[in-house]
Amino acid sequence: MSAEFDHHMMGIALNLARQGLGQTAPNPSVGAVLANEATGEVIARGCTAPGGRPHAERIAVDRAASRARGATLYVTLEPCAHHGRTPPCANAVIEAGVSRVVCAIADPDPRVSGRGFAQIKAAGITLENGVRAAEAAFLTRGHLLRVGQRRPFVQLKLALGPDGTVPQGHGGRPVFVTRPESRAFGHLMRARTDAILVGAGTVRADNPDLTCRLPGLSHRSPVRVVLARSAGVLAGTQLAATAQQVPVWLYGGPQAQASVAERAEPGVLVRTMPVVGGQPWLPMVAENLAANGITRLLVEGGPAIWRAFAASGLADEVVVFVASPDFSSETAQRYALAHLGPLPLTLLDRRTIGSDTVCWFTVTSSPGPHSPAPSLI
Repeated sequence: MSAEFDHHMMGIALNLARQGLGQTAPNPSVGAVLANEATGEVIARGCTAPGGRPHAERIAVDRAASRARGATLYVTLEPCAHHGRTPPCANAVIEAGVSRVVCAIADPDPRVSGRGFAQIKAAGITLENGVRAAEAAFLTRGHLLRVGQRRPFVQLKLALGPDGTVPQGHGGRPVFVTRPESRAFGHLMRARTDAILVGAGTVRADNPDLTCRLPGLSHRSPVRVVLARSAGVLAGTQLAATAQQVPVWLYGGPQAQASVAERAEPGVLVRTMPVVGGQPWLPMVAENLAANGITRLLVEGGPAIWRAFAASGLADEVVVFVASPDFSSETAQRYALAHLGPLPLTLLDRRTIGSDTVCWFTVTSSPGPHSPAPSLI
């Protein structure tokens, strides 16, 4: 065995986990690789299936069949040790005859939390934990925050003009300042999240549908969340028209349920929340989203919503699209803070997509793990 080989194999497992983002909630997306250390051969791979079952380890050992015996398993998160809809993955690993397990991070879920490791070691299997841990924690932030903080990982997406202004739609017609390449990447971000959130102002101004419209990925459209005082804001919108195909959850004040009774929108789920500062109380919204299986939340707008999430301490990452190809990260950060208010941002990456600049910032005061790797997820 070698540290270099372990590092490389765990990289494959991390890429597998990345591919599953947005599809596995409420479970985390996990990657698993079975390899022969003597020959360097990858025997089988697995990532958590859509809907969260089966788990990555189970898929990998089933694909490897008898070749799993004596192999090394690389997995991004501690194998589960509890009986749910399927038997524990730790049992599957043991029964497959794996000789060594290399893991990135432990699972803080109290149903697991070291029990998976204990079962593996008790079976005489060599265990190593902590390989590429920072990257794995970065990918698994949604699960870690849901378990530890009872809220999802929150990513704020800002699309700004060259002067830092936000394009304003009119009468249900959106205005785009960024180019098609950036908008396509924005749709990929949607495909890799569990839910996408906007406020009533965005619904009125843009009449968005908030789905993923990349070819072949429409089935990965996230749950669409709207913050509004009344469910009446959805009347005649694209969101209401498509709610039976892609879920729409509206979080409103006490009068929201009454407005639904007056004019029901098929497929729209309405939840009432206390109203603070004229909108549903965000900490309770975040907790309710997590309780209903949302681990990754993409907040698309608008400025009032961005600022509210930032002020509530519910922002973990800020992704800023600026309609200019030669834009500095310092200026992008200054523009972002003008909309967000005081927020400790650290640059993760800056890239040019088409003729636009995209900058990724992590919020350094948030409780989630941070990684030097860019968050292209």
